[in-house]
Amino acid sequence: MRRDFATPREKARSYAFLLLKFRLRSEKEMRDYLAKKKLAVDVIDETVAFLKAKGFINDEFFARAWIGSRLKKPLGLRKLRQELAAKGIDRQLIQGCLGEITKNYCESDIVRKIAAEKFAKLKGVDPLKARQRIYRYLVYRGFSPQVVAEALNDV
Repeated sequence: MRRDFATPREKARSYAFLLLKFRLRSEKEMRDYLAKKKLAVDVIDETVAFLKAKGFINDEFFARAWIGSRLKKPLGLRKLRQELAAKGIDRQLIQGCLGEITKNYCESDIVRKIAAEKFAKLKGVDPLKARQRIYRYLVYRGFSPQVVAEALNDV
């Protein structure tokens, strides 16, 4: 039997679990989504505290999972920092997670590989234009401009 008169607390928890069903969320993301539902601040605080206490929200775990999934794209470390900061993750936590996860991540090798693949696809294009396109593409993906310039010089 469905209750049509759920309390705001029940609505908030139900919506939070719906969001978590699709992917992990940071604390800030969860607060923002609950606020969009025009829930009271105390209901949001209580819901987030409940989710944190039960382990459904953990910014450190979220940051590690986010970095792991985004490095498969691949993306540069600058882009990852920006994305995590936008999701409300603490700067020190971002640095710590990036430092641990990226020990085996050689950005320059990845940039060289992507640049070589892109150059192969742009054979008929003027070399200077191809170089500019690839540079913009790689910097947009969050790779360091210095690393990109070095990789393009090598390729």
